[in-house]
Amino acid sequence: MSPNGEYDKKAQIKSLGGYPLYRTNQGFVPAGETACEQLEKMGIASSDLDLILLSHLDCDHANGLKDFSSPKKILVSKEELRFAVKQNRIRYNKEWWENTGIEGFDWNGTEGTAQKSFDVFGDGSLVMVNIPGHSDGQCALKVTGEDGRFCLFCADGGYAEKSWKQMILPGISANKNLQRKSLEWIRMQSESTSCVGVFANHDAAVEPDI
Repeated sequence: MSPNGEYDKKAQIKSLGGYPLYRTNQGFVPAGETACEQLEKMGIASSDLDLILLSHLDCDHANGLKDFSSPKKILVSKEELRFAVKQNRIRYNKEWWENTGIEGFDWNGTEGTAQKSFDVFGDGSLVMVNIPGHSDGQCALKVTGEDGRFCLFCADGGYAEKSWKQMILPGISANKNLQRKSLEWIRMQSESTSCVGVFANHDAAVEPDI
């Protein structure tokens, strides 16, 4: 979207696949701040990655996937892939993930209000939990340590901490009713004594942390 780290209208329209998406998704990534570039600063090459987990396939989550040249596996829910294909002309551009080797996963658990989840390693350490509403197949990632404490990365289930504290639904919605139920689940998780933190992708208040 910003090949020189600067705002570039023509590049964005081309990258997004048309003017309608550009109207709602203007933005740019400064030079040196793409995901790959940030990893490189930490001495991590894309080829070092075993796994990329995608919450969903909107442009600000999947457009840039091709920067990762050779991760061993890229996963998203099959439900999200179906939804993205169905909504392709309105909201998605399959070129963002086409020819990346992306694979769709089936649900193998029942965590969350939708009772659809995917235990990545089968040990409960990484669980993709379906939080539908923003899109059909969107997932939050629940990362649980050996002591039972967890962090929840809720993607666009809420845009910021005040979303679940004040029950403010994200503006882009496929199903408001499901979106509300997903946000209620996120709030419930945030109130657990085992919760270390809940993080939304668009929360400007979030700082890099360990």
